[in-house]
Amino acid sequence: MTKAPKPPPIPLPKLDQAPDAQRRRTMAAVKGKDTKPERVVRRIAHGLGRRFRLHRKDLPGTPDLVFARDRKAIFVHGCFWHGHDCKRGARTPKTNRAYWEAKIARNVARDRAAIQALEAAGWTPLVVWECETRDVEALTARLRRFLVGEDGAREVGRLASRE
Repeated sequence: MTKAPKPPPIPLPKLDQAPDAQRRRTMAAVKGKDTKPERVVRRIAHGLGRRFRLHRKDLPGTPDLVFARDRKAIFVHGCFWHGHDCKRGARTPKTNRAYWEAKIARNVARDRAAIQALEAAGWTPLVVWECETRDVEALTARLRRFLVGEDGAREVGRLASRE
């Protein structure tokens, strides 16, 4: 009794060779809100005693955190998607290179336009890059300078009233 030969394994498509439906599912899984870097920035801002609104659609670029009383807004950008000059942001996919370069260039242009529109409307924007969220101490100091000011003249929230 001889066994029939095993059929060859069906090769699974690599991401760069995936059918459109599979690629669509993969790309749809990439989050735009409530990302880990965004949650890190929120936790630090909250720890500084600041309260904020999320993703205000009435502002240019839909900032991730909005401090309306101070007219300040924070964008938390993923290094790859927004073309940062760090190791992860400088990486370009090997396949479909022209598409990705054009897409990231459009993202950078859109970000620049949103920041200019916010500034023209009297807002002060800040961009926090994904790679910066890895050093929580440095990011905390940067957010403190942005939200409170260098001299700390404007204390935050209830903390100031207790002293």
